[in-house]
Formats: sequence, structure tokens, C-alpha cells
Amino acid sequence: MSDAGSPRTETSAAAVETVGMTMRFGSFTALDDVSVRIAAGSFHALLGENGAGKSTLVKCMMGFYRPTAGQMMVDDHEVKVDNPRDASALGLGMVYQHFTLVPSLTAAENLVISREDVPRVIDWRQEQTDLSAFMERMPFHLPLDVPVRELAAGEKQKLEIIKQLYLGRRFLVLDEPTSVLTPGEAAEVLGLMRTMTEGGDLTILMISHKFHEVTAFADEVSVLRRGRLVGSGKVADLDHQAMAAMMIGEQSVAVVDNRADAKTDAPIVLSVKSLIAPDRTGLKHIDIGALDVRGGEIVGIAGISGNGQKEFLEVLAGQRRPTTGEVEVKGTPYTATRSEARFLNVRVIPEEPLRNACAPRMTVAENLDFRTFDIDDEGRPVTWINGRAIRAYASRLIAQFKIKTTSLDSPIAALSGGNIQRTVLARELSGEVDLLIVSNPCFGLDFSAVAEIRARIVRARNEGAAVLLLSEDLDELLELSDRLFVMSDGTLTYETPIATADVQTIGRYMAGHR
Repeated sequence: MSDAGSPRTETSAAAVETVGMTMRFGSFTALDDVSVRIAAGSFHALLGENGAGKSTLVKCMMGFYRPTAGQMMVDDHEVKVDNPRDASALGLGMVYQHFTLVPSLTAAENLVISREDVPRVIDWRQEQTDLSAFMERMPFHLPLDVPVRELAAGEKQKLEIIKQLYLGRRFLVLDEPTSVLTPGEAAEVLGLMRTMTEGGDLTILMISHKFHEVTAFADEVSVLRRGRLVGSGKVADLDHQAMAAMMIGEQSVAVVDNRADAKTDAPIVLSVKSLIAPDRTGLKHIDIGALDVRGGEIVGIAGISGNGQKEFLEVLAGQRRPTTGEVEVKGTPYTATRSEARFLNVRVIPEEPLRNACAPRMTVAENLDFRTFDIDDEGRPVTWINGRAIRAYASRLIAQFKIKTTSLDSPIAALSGGNIQRTVLARELSGEVDLLIVSNPCFGLDFSAVAEIRARIVRARNEGAAVLLLSEDLDELLELSDRLFVMSDGTLTYETPIATADVQTIGRYMAGHR
């Protein structure tokens, strides 16, 4: 940086390489002899299931971890990266999955305070001049005088990237960079990043689970599985099936059942009318004018995080009291009490199931039996709890839903994310299900767990259940839904049959443009 503290004016893409990178935590090897070369000016994708070692690798590269063994090369010279400051000095940076900006400050203020050499008294006139000159060279155009809290999600992601470029980064790790963006914003951000790599200004390493983004923007791909590098190559030589095969290896993946056509004359199971409820701040509210879900269909609700989906789910789950409005299940007023849910066969699978649908310290068997521990096979209340029956019931569900656990008596918190979700699915999908309400069921799960869970949801739909699916993953909604709504600023702003859905139109409504 210049003496005045302005951003670096010239950068060139850096070549980065790991050689034999190994990271052990006690007896567990998280990263095992991984050698990856990311060529200068390339757009390189890093794939792998949860626990494959992706995060460990980039944390070693960025100085958050000190690897047990191995070397790091930058521009063909061995370097020592003991901490993030060392990485920064080499021009290496990372854009995280979640925003790291200060919401109350403007974009300009966020940029200036990100520097290490900020003076105690800031000459804002000079800073504004320097920032204006810097922004003229940037691929993104953003209002710098607006508080970050007023920016759209796509603008915040652009600002995170601009912040790294402002700090002179020549190599950027993008961690799931489009998880909070609309399809249009995602294409714009990755397209501009691709342009910078082609111009030789930047090298990109992108962690992603979206094969279509890898195919559209990346030059090369490396795949990790169980801490080891199991494949790499040019993206042009690999299709989605080949990349998936490298990720999961020999294990089988659940296949979604053939979908019977949804019946437009099927009875309405869930009906929501004129529903108003306060949001988390208490300053705004959600307002659901009308929503019906029929038996044998999946109705999806798309939207960027924070637009009222969570509050809507909480109303349907009985965790948030509405101000006004009606919710009916099979023509009966519904307030989500346990007795109502049991009588009307309503099941709810919230996001973050360990936190919202489990008792973490209780055993797998106990969590599986929460719905039925106090009733007999005929649905009548029992006067004492039969521990043997609980264990037998749990054993059947574990086998049926392929839950991997060392013991029935293991605390459910000890299971992997995918197996926690399978446990909740097993509990909620057992017995008769007339209404299934699901929120972000596959967030953070690995490839095989995602396939299994989506197959189970479609199977419930094919067996006649009405399914309401709230998800921030538009690809998931397009794959599973029969009809799709968009939720923006607390209201349902758009509806389309999935057969005629247009991704760009959906994206505009998600961004708040009608």
C-alpha cells in the first residue's frame, strides 16, 4: 500500500500450491498428504462431502491452522504461513460463507477500517478520493456511502470481495460464495470473478457443492474424500456424474422415486389465510395472504434468508403466535399443539434439527421415540414407559432409515449431521403422515445424505402427504416442488407451476424486484 494508506494499485494473480499437506488432531487425520496446485490466473474448484477436508485445507493455507506436515508454495517459492497475517502479506485472502461486515457502517467505512495501517485520525476527504480511484478499476459498482445493513445480499457479497481486492489480494478462496445470492446475482458475481482471472489479475479457489456453477465458471477441479486428494482434472473433461463419483466413491446413493402427476383436485390439507405475525425484530411482520397445499404435492417456498421464512415456519410449528389469521389442516383450525399434530398427522422437520428438533444429550433411541413413548400401539395413553419397546422401535427405524450410530444409547449430538437429519426424518415420517412441513432439510449435508433425504420427501409426497418445503437452495426447490412461491419481505410475492418456472423471473422476485 502507498504511504497514504490507499489500496494497492497493481496486482497480479498468484500461483499457490500445497505439497504433502497433512493435518492431524490427536489421533484423527483430517488431511492426509494433499498436494494441489492452483495455477496463476486460474479459477479452481474444490469439491468434497462434509468432513472431506476442504475447510481444513484452506485453513492451513490461510494460516488459521499450522499443518502437521507439508509445505506451501506461492509463485513457486516455499513460504511459511503461521497465521492469517502471514497469508495477508503474501496477497492471500478468503471470502467467507457468512458476511464479516459491520452493518451500521457504510461500505466506505468498512473498507477503510479493514486495513492494518488505518491512522488514528482518518482524513476522509483523501480516503474518498482514493476509494473513488480504486472503484473505477473494480468489476463491481456499489454505493459506498450507504450503511451495509441497507445493501441487498448480493451487494454485501460483492463488498466482501471488493474488500479483499482493496487489501491487495492476488489469490482468493471463495467459500460457498453464492449460498445467499439469487441466481442472477450468483451468475454476475462469478462471471466477474472469472473475468478477473482471465485478465491475470486474480487466482480463485472456490469451495462449492453446486456442480452447475463449477461447470460454468471453473477451469480445473480438485476433489477431496476423507482427507485425501482422490481426483483432479480440467472441468471441460468431467461431467457432473464423474465429479459426484469422485466425491462419494463406492457408496450407493438413494434414487428419487418416479413422480406421479400432482392431482389438482386432491383435497386441500394445509390452508393459510390472512396470516400476520411479528418478525424477530418486532418492528416488521410477515403477511401470508393465502396459501393452500393439497395432498400428493410439494409446494416450495423460495427466498433469500431473512425474508420471513423462519417466522412462517415457527407459526406453523406452534413456536410463534400469530397476530391474526387462520391456519387449517384438513378443514380443522390448527394451533400446532401436540395433540392436534398427533390427531391430524402433522409432521415438522425444522432447519438445524439438532438444535430445533432434538434433545442433544438424550440417546438416539429416546429421540426416535419422542412421538410415541407415551402411547400404545392403538394410540391410547400409557401409564408407564416400556424401555424395551422403545429400544425395539428405535432399532427398527435405525435399520429402515440407515442411521449410522455406534449404539442406541449414544447421545444424538455424537452423530454426524446427515445421521441426525436421518434420525429426525425417521421419527417424523413413521406412521401416517398427512402434512409434512420441512425447512432447509439438506443444508450442510453431504452428497449421499442429501440424496437420501430428498428421496424420502418425494416418497412421502407420492404416498399422498401434502408437503410444504421451505428452502434457500433454489436448485433443491426446482428439483422437488410441484408448485413454487417466492417469499420476499415477509410476503408471498410470486407463484408458478414448476413445469413453467423461469429461474431468472424467480430470481428477480427473490431480490425484491417485481
